[in-house]
Amino acid sequence: MDADNKKYDIQKKGNHTIIKVLVEKLDTNIAPALKSELVLIAGNGEKNMVIDLSECRYCDSSGLSAILVANRLCKNSRGIFVLTGLQTAVERLITISQLDTVLNIKDSLVESEEYIKQEAGKD
Repeated sequence: MDADNKKYDIQKKGNHTIIKVLVEKLDTNIAPALKSELVLIAGNGEKNMVIDLSECRYCDSSGLSAILVANRLCKNSRGIFVLTGLQTAVERLITISQLDTVLNIKDSLVESEEYIKQEAGKD
C-alpha cells in the first residue's frame, strides 16, 4: 500500500469525532498509527469518539488494542466511545474477547451519533 492511500478518515462533528477505518484489515500495519491518532484527538480535548469499522473485514489483537485505547481515552476524559459498523468476523472477535460487554456498540453511524447526543445530554 503506498503512502498516499489513506487508512482512516477523521471527521470532527459537533460534540464528537468520527474515525472511519478505510482498510479491510485493522492489524499491525495500521493499529499503531491509529493509536497515535486517537491519542492526538483526545489530547486536543475531544472526549467523544466513534470508530466506524464498516469497511473493515478483519481485526487482530493490535486492532483490538487500538479500539481499547480509544475506549480508555474517552473514559478517562469522562466522554463516550462508540464502535459501529462491525462486520461478522470483527463482531465475532469482539464477542469472543468479551469486549461486547465493555464497549458501546451500535449498528450504524446514525445510531452512534444519537447515542452520544443522548448520553452527552445527561451531564
